[in-house]
Amino acid sequence: MPLELELCPGRWVGGSHPCFIIAEIGQNHQGDMDVAKRMIRMAKECGADCAKFQKSELEHKFNRRALERPYTSKHSWGKTYGEHKRHLEFSHAQYRELQKYAEEIGIFFTASGMDEMAVEFLDELNVPFFKVGSGDTNNFPYLEKAAKKGRPMVISSGMQSMDTMKQVYNIVKPINPNFCILQCTSAYPLLPEDVNLRVITEYQKAFPDIPIGYSGHETGIMVSVAAVALGAKVLERHVTLDKTWKGSDHQASLEPNELVELVKAVRLVEKALGSPVKQLLPCEMACNEKLGKSVVAKVRIPEGTTLTMDMLTVKVGEPKGYPPEGIASLIGRKVKVNIEEDETITEEAIENLSKKIKS
Repeated sequence: MPLELELCPGRWVGGSHPCFIIAEIGQNHQGDMDVAKRMIRMAKECGADCAKFQKSELEHKFNRRALERPYTSKHSWGKTYGEHKRHLEFSHAQYRELQKYAEEIGIFFTASGMDEMAVEFLDELNVPFFKVGSGDTNNFPYLEKAAKKGRPMVISSGMQSMDTMKQVYNIVKPINPNFCILQCTSAYPLLPEDVNLRVITEYQKAFPDIPIGYSGHETGIMVSVAAVALGAKVLERHVTLDKTWKGSDHQASLEPNELVELVKAVRLVEKALGSPVKQLLPCEMACNEKLGKSVVAKVRIPEGTTLTMDMLTVKVGEPKGYPPEGIASLIGRKVKVNIEEDETITEEAIENLSKKIKS
């Protein structure tokens, strides 16, 4: 049984707990606080468990030349990459305002700390858990420092190898056992052939004592629902209010109607996964009574006859009789009464036969 961990106060993940659904707002807010609040509310109203942003302290995430690089993309909010990123980056005060708003409407709030100083701020902000973006998963000093904060961690694995993820596990686990790993492919939008959901199963084998999840950048909801069916306990999807907005993440994001459908589908699949115990269920009793088959006499069988297989057949019988899966146990036994051709064979008609209950 995978480890269960309290990812947010009162909200556990892993085991039989419902999948934790993260609405990744990221920087799809366009640098606009009103849009950010609308997106938080949208995440709440659509049924997500958490609204998540991306926090950077830009001089700690990028070097000077990266920030000064010209940025002429159609998605650009400035002449340089630094100007672009500064337009999209909320201040500490704005993050506190967004956190307060999320608390007021009743949805968990956190962010990916995109550098070590951002993690320091998010720790000060008292977020319920740290999200480690794929770009920092092989940043082992960062991982170690984040783990030492003691908060639960959700670690994406885009761009990484299994060997790297084993190193991640071995670094984090001794320091902070409360973490999970998400299968992720870092492409926007992500093509189905590059999703590799089977990695979820491999992670479950390699790391059996932590929950495993999925962070998706594909279009639509089907792949994410399949991830939950494979056992993903945390599901992260980018969300947007409008896929046509400027920004490279919008195309790989879910609009509100899609997020609603995703949440509904995930909850339906969780119900459908049900129990691993195979048995006759109460809901099947009506069908079993109407169409369930019994052992029936193929010929007339006089009292005292020793049964052989050629005397028996299987049909829907009235009344219900001996279950067909037990037909071999009738062979060699004597009947206590006359049984007419095409009559149901009951337990009471057979000598020394313990009652066999179908289960």
